Amino acid sequence: MGKFIITGAPGSGKTSLLAALEQERYTCCGEASRQLILELTAKGSRCLPWIDLPCFAQLVLARMIAGYRSAPAAGPSFFDRGIPDIIAYLSAAGLPVSDKYKTSLRRYPYDNTVFFLPPWEDIYVQDPQRWQTFDEARVIDEHLRDTYRSAGYRIVLLPRSTVTERVECIRDTLLTLQKDKTRQYEEKDQRI
Repeated sequence: MGKFIITGAPGSGKTSLLAALEQERYTCCGEASRQLILELTAKGSRCLPWIDLPCFAQLVLARMIAGYRSAPAAGPSFFDRGIPDIIAYLSAAGLPVSDKYKTSLRRYPYDNTVFFLPPWEDIYVQDPQRWQTFDEARVIDEHLRDTYRSAGYRIVLLPRSTVTERVECIRDTLLTLQKDKTRQYEEKDQRI
């Protein structure tokens, strides 16, 4: 099993889902941008997404690559957002996407299956790190879906449901992926 991205609109429940997966003893990597916003705000930096998104995107990329490299090779790992998210956010802001993001995406491949959380107004809350309105979160959602599909990822849409039910959907998907992989190996062995 590989490196799986959990993504979706801001405020759709990713952080809670990752915390639940971590309690289930899965390896998880938290959202780089949220932590960076806290650190940069404390320093009085202007390299914040609502001031200088290209500057911020570069820092997020470096943090995501570090998280990717530190994830264990064995067993599934879950990432709160991935490199395609940077591309989607730049695209949503109407900014150019430099080749370094596309190159990094090829260099640090995630599993083809991406767990996607849809916008959910009932749980949406703005805070100092989540400055977008709910309508802006919906726009980001559209850009995320387009970016992931264009990059060839298979989106597994998780339900607007409890964290427990979302974890169960992920477990079920992992089980199906493992069965598919086993079946492919068996079919390959039979052809040899």
